[in-house]
Formats: sequence, structure tokens, C-alpha cells
Amino acid sequence: MALLEVKNLGISFGGLRAVDEFSITIEKGQLYGLIGPNGAGKTTIFNMLTGVYKPTDGTIVLDGKNITGKSTAEINRAGIARTFQNIRLFKDMTVLDNVKVALHNH
Repeated sequence: MALLEVKNLGISFGGLRAVDEFSITIEKGQLYGLIGPNGAGKTTIFNMLTGVYKPTDGTIVLDGKNITGKSTAEINRAGIARTFQNIRLFKDMTVLDNVKVALHNH
């Protein structure tokens, strides 16, 4: 069974189709990359996988459970999380404490 299976994922913003029919199957123990030019939809795909955006179409199945349209917190608890490019650290905290901030819901 695949660890992550994404089928026909898509999203539209108004009249703009940002991602159309994205599919991927990721097996346990494998390493994958997502590459493409600026504006290709890479960040939008990660935003849908992590619940930042709700997909217009398609399904996301993580370890046999459908997580499509779930909240970011629910998806984090299921095992998918992301960081943003503009990392803002708490300057008065250690590196380890900054990382542990994300564990507040455990």
C-alpha cells in the first residue's frame, strides 16, 4: 500500500486553474522531489496536501486514510506538515526550542 496517494488533484482561484489533475503515488521508504518552473503550481500542491488550501477536485489518501479537505491541524496529526519559505524564528529561544514550538498540539 502506498504511503501517499494523490489522484487528479486540482484547484481553481476564480477563473484561474492553478493545478489540474495532479497525481502521484509515494511508497514508504522512497524519496521524491517536485520540480518545475516558477508558477507551475508546486507551492499550491503542497498547500493542498497540508490543508492550507482545500482542493477543488481530487483526493489525497495518506496511509490508507482520506485526508482530502481536512484542516491543517488534522493533517498535521495524520503526519504531513510543511514549513514556509519565510522562516521567522523566536530570537530569544534556542534552535531546539524553536523547532519544538510546532509540537504544541502533542
